[in-house]
Amino acid sequence: MPHEAPKQVQHTQPTVEQFLDFMTRNKMNITAQRRRIAEAFFNYPGHHTLEEFYQHMQTLDPTIGQTTVYRTLKLLCAAGLATEIHFTDTVAHYEIVNAGSHHDHLTCVNCGKIVEVFDREIEQLQKSIAQRYDFTLLGHYHVLYGLCRECRTAQKEEDGELEEQMHSKLATQIK
Repeated sequence: MPHEAPKQVQHTQPTVEQFLDFMTRNKMNITAQRRRIAEAFFNYPGHHTLEEFYQHMQTLDPTIGQTTVYRTLKLLCAAGLATEIHFTDTVAHYEIVNAGSHHDHLTCVNCGKIVEVFDREIEQLQKSIAQRYDFTLLGHYHVLYGLCRECRTAQKEEDGELEEQMHSKLATQIK
């Protein structure tokens, strides 16, 4: 029997048309500004705060206000095309939702660096835990906090002082 290549999962990028369809179904006004914001968001991958994305929008169209950007990001989340994530700080980050794609995050509590990771063992463990407790898993949000290599290298650890400071910083931020 010939060896078959593993099936590739297609990761579908959301489209402006999906956003416009959502707005039409929900009887919302479709404006040129909302359309431009959605286009810019889908073409600006990563994890961005409202302020970072707003600054990006200002380079594309300085006539669009921060409130319009914020409300449109919230609409993109309501449409299931974006997600709001809270990492180590209290500021929300926004990320494109790609169908068929799932990942978790490693986040540096010192510099804020965010690394996307996918691990089949973690995914399987989550399913096993849900089954053990008789839950139907609908989704999850998983962020691992720590120190990136650069921050560990740049700061000298003396008697665990840095690690203790980071635990304190993380505890304060999560409250």
